[in-house]
Amino acid sequence: MSSEGTKKNTSEFDQAALFFHQFPTPGKLEIQSTKPLGNQRDLALAYSPGVAVPCLAIKDDPESAAKYTSRSNLVAVVSNGTAVLGLGNIGPLASKPVMEGKAVLFKKFANIDVFDIELDAPTVDQMVSTVAALEPTFGGINLEDIKAPECFEIEEQLKERMSIPVFHDDQHGTAIIVAAAVLNGLDLAGKKIEDVKIVTSGAGAAALACLNLLVSLGANTDNIWITDRHGVAYKGRVEEMDRWKEPYLKETDKRELADVIGDADVFLGLSAAGVLKPELLATMAEKPLILALANPTPEIMPELARAARPDAMICTGRSDFPNQVNNVLCFPYIFRGALDCGARAINEEMKMAAVRAIAALAREEPSDVAAKAYSGETPTFGPDYLIPSPFDPRLILRIAPAVALAATESGVAARPIEDMPAYLDKLNRFVFRSGLVMKPVFSAAKNASANRVIYADGEDERVLRAAQIVLEDGTAQPILIGRPNVVDTRLKRYGLKIRAGVDFELINPEDDPRYRNYVDLLSQLAGRRGVSPEAARALVRTDPTVIAALAIKRGEADAMICGLEGRFSRHLRHVKLILGAREGLGEDDFSALSLLISQKGVVFMTDPYVSENPSAEELARMTVLAAEEIRRFGITPKAALLSHSNFGSRDTASALKMRAAAEVLRKIAPDLEVDGEMHGDSALSEELRQRVYPHSTLKGEANLLVFPNIDAANIALTTIREMTNSLHVGPILLGPAAPAHILTRSVTSRGVVNMTALAVVEANSRAVKPK
Repeated sequence: MSSEGTKKNTSEFDQAALFFHQFPTPGKLEIQSTKPLGNQRDLALAYSPGVAVPCLAIKDDPESAAKYTSRSNLVAVVSNGTAVLGLGNIGPLASKPVMEGKAVLFKKFANIDVFDIELDAPTVDQMVSTVAALEPTFGGINLEDIKAPECFEIEEQLKERMSIPVFHDDQHGTAIIVAAAVLNGLDLAGKKIEDVKIVTSGAGAAALACLNLLVSLGANTDNIWITDRHGVAYKGRVEEMDRWKEPYLKETDKRELADVIGDADVFLGLSAAGVLKPELLATMAEKPLILALANPTPEIMPELARAARPDAMICTGRSDFPNQVNNVLCFPYIFRGALDCGARAINEEMKMAAVRAIAALAREEPSDVAAKAYSGETPTFGPDYLIPSPFDPRLILRIAPAVALAATESGVAARPIEDMPAYLDKLNRFVFRSGLVMKPVFSAAKNASANRVIYADGEDERVLRAAQIVLEDGTAQPILIGRPNVVDTRLKRYGLKIRAGVDFELINPEDDPRYRNYVDLLSQLAGRRGVSPEAARALVRTDPTVIAALAIKRGEADAMICGLEGRFSRHLRHVKLILGAREGLGEDDFSALSLLISQKGVVFMTDPYVSENPSAEELARMTVLAAEEIRRFGITPKAALLSHSNFGSRDTASALKMRAAAEVLRKIAPDLEVDGEMHGDSALSEELRQRVYPHSTLKGEANLLVFPNIDAANIALTTIREMTNSLHVGPILLGPAAPAHILTRSVTSRGVVNMTALAVVEANSRAVKPK
């Protein structure tokens, strides 16, 4: 289990965590069939009598289990709950939420299926005998949260007994990322690993695994000093000693961290908060590398370290500082590579391959995908970027192939990957389908300067909860419109800690000193469009969407969110009236884009909310705007113009319109990958599309579905969302001169948070130029 930043102790957060785990279904995992089982024949093939055929095939050839069962993509996350990170020995049952969480990470990041197994097995022998007996079921074993030194013995014995990968992530996952950071940090400092002095604080499973891997990479054991709560680990000490510490013991009279830290090049902390004092840091060698990995509070806070040693390079386990050492950087991808080549173990060669792949990725020139994912603010190799972000989409593309190749070269791969380009293509397709599409948006929002988001529905519970979340996460600075007494009462009722005037600005529509200025501006903008002075005064008093739009027009906010109450059309009318259209567009060019995130991936759909029956030219402009928005997610758009006609099979007016729109797009957006008209299944399946029209210019799966009218788009959106339990992000309003998004009444607080991040990124990525 790896920390994702500062631990939150608020009762509101605790209640949210309990709610998250309980609803809509208890827990975080479920089992789904991969076959349709739609008729009697399917049932006969899936079970008796058809199941006997693969059973006999596996009996004759055990390796064929990889073809006929899920074993080659199935990992067991196993724990006895004796050392749960941050919680201690809480037992196997209480550790189950953690193991389910680890299973979710495997699935989300590398599409690996997991059974979490919590064992009431406190002894080494019980753990080893039970886990070893599971080998026929699984392609790999991930040991988790087992206390030291038993974890060493358990892993060692299981590796000897089992012919599948056994990997204790608390040890080796941390070690691999630390080693990558050390390689890059030493390179920047101009030092060689065989020459540097390394001092640890903490001598548990993770710390010793880090040292062992660094030794494999060339570090000298004579230059390594380990300390723990009993001080320096020296020859002759009896407190908490075991055979795994022996390679690093010294004949010495030094007893404390302060005695050995002098001239150290690397400090590795896996211990407790505040252990490394600034005065100790001052004694370290030039350009020291500080790995302060205790969570939630590191051995030294980065700001204290920089004050004491401006030349230091600093890594922590927290997501709110650069250089986060997070196990999710590697364990999903190591298992991905190991499973795909049928590895019988995860050996030193495979671990070192992962280290070098991670270190090399941090050095790479930012790719187009990465640059877009970070909204043009892609970090580059240096003291604040020694290791990649845990959400860099290229991690799986670098680590899994490197691990698989190392397994083959070291002789532990039962099924070596023969066609590496095809394997890379398969991994590439998974990256798109993984559904991690919002993470780069949130990363970019946290670094944005234009982050003032005004919420028209400031009294709504969903907005209040979203405001607290975006403040805690640093996503935006919220401005709420609402009556102070109502907002204050509801904040207290919902147990939220934020307060108006302290944490966020509150605009009171009944009594705001800018009222006359708002009225004058509205009269100026809309006086010739039927809004009399009296009507302007009434709107500014009663319509929060009008107030939000006027605040943006006056430069008091960077983006707005409205629509939680009232009709979409009314909100859209006010946005058009006050903000106007982007330069080069007219009000008829407004459209909406929706994003659906499901277990199968992500898909964008346009236009389910604004354009009732757009012409071919309007469809083309709409598609161009949608493609521009999709690129903001770091995704290359692939557009399919949908119809009941499939590449000319029908010549109705609707089909001809979509066909004409495709022609217009080829002229105005020649770089956009687009084709149509086509059926929905042809858009999502290249195999089907090739059968119908093998010369299609669209390759792979479409990720932007363009519908002929609002009826088709809205029906498809709402039906698919309900049938697949997809998360809806949007509608994303395209066309206004400033970021303005009109949500729907069904939106959740999570949806408000997602749209807030999008609005902030949009505000920072383009100049706001009202027409």
